[in-house]
Parts: sequence; C-alpha cells; structure tokens
Amino acid sequence: MDLKIEYILMVLSILFFFSILAGRISSRLGVPALLLFLGVGMLFGSDGLGIQFDNFQMAQHIGTVALCIILFAGGMDTKFHEIKPVISQGILLATLGVLLTATVTGIFIWWIMGMTFPSAAIGITGALLLSSILSSTDSASVFSILRSKGLQLKNNIRPTLELESGSNDPVAYILVITLIEVIQLQGTINYWQVAGNLALQLTIGLFTGYAIGKIAVWTINRIRIDNQSLYPILLFTFCIFIFSFTYFVGGNSFLAIYIGGLVIGNSEFVHKTSSLSFFDGLAWLSQLIMFLTLGLLVNPHELVPVLVPGLIISFVMIFVARPLSVFITLWPFKSISINDKAFISWVGLRGAVPIIFATMPLAENIPYARIIFNIVFLSTLISLLLQGTTIELLARWLRIDSKQKQSTK
Repeated sequence: MDLKIEYILMVLSILFFFSILAGRISSRLGVPALLLFLGVGMLFGSDGLGIQFDNFQMAQHIGTVALCIILFAGGMDTKFHEIKPVISQGILLATLGVLLTATVTGIFIWWIMGMTFPSAAIGITGALLLSSILSSTDSASVFSILRSKGLQLKNNIRPTLELESGSNDPVAYILVITLIEVIQLQGTINYWQVAGNLALQLTIGLFTGYAIGKIAVWTINRIRIDNQSLYPILLFTFCIFIFSFTYFVGGNSFLAIYIGGLVIGNSEFVHKTSSLSFFDGLAWLSQLIMFLTLGLLVNPHELVPVLVPGLIISFVMIFVARPLSVFITLWPFKSISINDKAFISWVGLRGAVPIIFATMPLAENIPYARIIFNIVFLSTLISLLLQGTTIELLARWLRIDSKQKQSTK
C-alpha cells in the first residue's frame, strides 16, 4: 500500500510532539531525554501502536546523517583551550581505550554466549564484532547528558569525556567493518593491516577536517551574502561537505567532521552566534529523529530471549571492561585521581552510535545479526537507564562537582 505524504507528515508530527513532551518530562524525572525518545519510538513501533519500520539500511543512513550533525555541533561547542590540557588522555581513551574495551568485552561475550545462548552460534569473531559495536562511548548521549545536567566538573573531566566521545567512533567503526569482512570471507584478521588502515584513515580524517574547517572560516568571512539567514545554511553546507569529501579521499569521516567543527567553533567568523544557535537546534532535532528511528526499528518482544545474556554483557561492560580499560589507559597520568578515573569509567555511555553500528551486520546479512542488534539495543537501554540517571549523584558522591563545594559554604 502506498502511503500518502499527508499520512507520513501526520505521523511524524505526532512522534515529534510526544518526543518533545517526553524531553520536558525527563528533566523532572531525572531520566535522560534520549532514553525517552527511544521509548516513544518503541511505543509507536510494531509491538506498540503498530507502525511497521524494518528498513535497516534507511535507519543506518538516517543515523549517519544525524551523527554527522551531532559531532559537528559538538565540535563547535567544544572550546579548544579546555581540551588542550587533556588531549593526550582524551586521544588515548579514544584509541587504546576502545581497543581494550572491545578485547576484554569480546572474550567475556564469547564465554557468556557459549553458556547462556549456545544456539546463537556466535564464535570468537562474532563476539569481537558485538564487543566492537559496543566499544565506543556515544557522543550524542555524553554531550546531551553532561550539558543538560549543568555539572561543573573539576580537573578537566568534562572536556576529557567530550573529547573521548567525539573522537572514539572512528576506531570502533573500523573494527566493526573489518570484523564484518572477516566473517563474510571466513578469514582471519591481519592485525598489522588493520592497524595500518586505522592509522591512515585517522590521519587523513584529521588533516581533512582541519584543512576544510580553515577554508570554511576563510570563505564565510569573505563571502558577501545579502540574506543573513543564509550564513548558517552555508556552514551546514561545509558540514556535509567535510563528511562526504573525507570519505572519498579515504579518511575517517566521523573524526573529520568533529575536527572540522572544533576548528570552526574556535575561530571568529561573521554571524557566529546565529550559526551556533542554528546548529544547537539542528543537533537536538537530529538526536530526536535518530533515537525515534532506532526506537521504531526494534521489536521489544525480541529482547526477551536475549535478556539474560544481554544483562550479563551490559554489567560486565559497565563494571569490568570499561573501568579496566580506563584505569589501564590513564595509568601513566599520575595527576588523575582514582575518583576522576572512576567517574570517567562510569560515563562510558552507550547510545545511538552502537545501535547504528549494529545495523551494519543486518545490512550485510550476517547470520546472527539480529541477535547482535537486540543485545546492543538492550545494552543501550541499560546504560542510559543505569549510568545516565546516576551521573549527577556519582559526581557529588565522588566530590568532583564544584557546585557541591559552593553549596556547602
């Protein structure tokens, strides 16, 4: 049956309205708005009010475009003078931290799935694929929750977390696509080739994002446009150009778009205030659309068979793999206290990015892809519900929220 555009627009308007309403409720309940966006999608989905949506490739495309905008906006909002002191630990968390998390979690998944869900037939490669999908922290979740909570974190913890979440997707992405190729070809991993490919893509992405970011600032300051409202549109044009151009030259687009936003946001250009406001609203719209789409994609009844392994994997990642990788990665930095490392470990939030990555095995017809997708979705729900709702409480308990000291005076 062909759907009329009026019907589609009506459904979208209702979904947007309930999502915005959920976002308002979230601030009162202390629940992340992104979790409620997912909830609205699930409510209106096939197991709820009956909206049928199972186009994984379209969901992947929607998620990629939304993530592009979110990373760009996050880069623009990040002050370079804040992340400059934490570049070393941020980059290490985004690279070595992701690799350690994927490795430790993959071994646990292989063992856990063999005991709790042997019929899934997920071998060590499939377990590493699942752990790689879950290995990166989600930029949308971290940016949204840290800023909505209004925490004033000590010791440069906030820029460390934002730098990590904004730049760790490329490593996870390369691991995911490499493991998918290994499964499809039934081959083995050439670790040196993967490492070389990772280094090359990150290097190209870094320089491409920086160069086009500089070109964007130069162009915006010298072009003369009579209609001032077109300047944010021009900036958006550069945003999508950075992402697509980096792909065609063989770089990592996720890193390039974040670096491009960082360069542009820390430069002076005409109509900067209106452009920042435009991208702030666009980033929220992107998060809303992305989480709604991913919520519609899941069938809640399919989460029941993976409930036990999903819970175990989620708790292992939250309480074992993530803290272990953070403490090992940050071990050389003696100035970072145990409390700081514990908080950084806890804010390893999962969100839309792992779910988007989980659509890739489905699009490539990996045999156990649906099981992987359901476990990833369940892990995301648990992460947002458990970690996302307790960030403010933990910051006070660990005494790293500077507002706490002020309130006690």
